[in-house]
Amino acid sequence: MKTIKIFLASSNELKRDREQFEIEINRKNKSWHKKGIFLHLEIWEDLSSRMSSTRSQDEYNKKIKESDIFVLLACNKVGMYTAEEFDTAFGAFKATSKPFIFTWFTEPTATPDPSLQEFKEKLAALGHFFSVYTNSDDLWNQFNKELERLEIASFEQNKIAMRTTTQGEKSVYIEKGNDITINIK
Repeated sequence: MKTIKIFLASSNELKRDREQFEIEINRKNKSWHKKGIFLHLEIWEDLSSRMSSTRSQDEYNKKIKESDIFVLLACNKVGMYTAEEFDTAFGAFKATSKPFIFTWFTEPTATPDPSLQEFKEKLAALGHFFSVYTNSDDLWNQFNKELERLEIASFEQNKIAMRTTTQGEKSVYIEKGNDITINIK
């Protein structure tokens, strides 16, 4: 069974969306079981609240670095821990080409905190186009499409990744038993 680890980051204000997302992941697991794929969802509510030798957030960050997919949801704000989780995911992505990162924003329900606009500007500076969702059903429909795309590209037996040689050359490789390398100039 291939396990795909997903970390879902958001502030407490989106608890209902996280709960609905978790329900949909469980439904997807039922349909993908016969394909040999299991989606393991990490949400902060499920992580231990025991004392850490450093900080509790460091334990969450370890889970992010181990993830295959990182999903960030935001509404009225991007809290300091959610922003740190994004930075952790982005740092891991830059170093290892994983996790895949997705960001979704929903319409603010109150006056937005300045952190929301600052985070959107940060994403723009990174050249990342965030997505917008209207409700938890819309979020799931969009994410499910992304899962289907990822399954076609890499969840089965293929693995697509980017390598950088010691000379700074980049190459894309596809694993399917043997490496096939395509150099990018």
